[in-house]
Amino acid sequence: MDAAASPDMSGMRVEPIAAAHIDSFHHALDTVAREKKYLSMLEATPLPETRAFVMGMIAKGNPQFVAISQDEVVGWCDISRHSFPSHAHRGKLGMGILPAYRGQGLGRKLIETTLRAAREAGFVRVELDVYDDNLRAIARYEKLGFVREGMIRRAARIDGRFIDAIGMALLFDERGSS
Repeated sequence: MDAAASPDMSGMRVEPIAAAHIDSFHHALDTVAREKKYLSMLEATPLPETRAFVMGMIAKGNPQFVAISQDEVVGWCDISRHSFPSHAHRGKLGMGILPAYRGQGLGRKLIETTLRAAREAGFVRVELDVYDDNLRAIARYEKLGFVREGMIRRAARIDGRFIDAIGMALLFDERGSS
């Protein structure tokens, strides 16, 4: 992407998701899902389901942050706490960024903000699955302290093509205080 095509990042805000963001978040989620390259879903769930998910995340105190540019959600990162009491120290990270906003440090800012909130909320372990062909994301996760724990063979099937995923996790007590 050349500099002339880059969106203006100066007014970018990263903030906790709120009910007012839901419609715009739904649009961003749908845009990234329809790329069929990064998310398990191939399109966003219907708006009422997305609204229920977001409001549930807020009610449960799960970290979910959005990147806002010109009052529109252009990226997000969330960590869903596991529902079983014996696994409640664990959470699953999900994120996405609109294509025009990638490669400018926004993903790192979103993840760092969300991880900080997860640690403050008492999470011990944060997990994620990333498609094995998403090399940029894998490198970003490793720089942030995520460790590869295994390969999930044929994790997804999109347009008839199987895609393997790498299971990764970050343990806060192994990461240090950063």
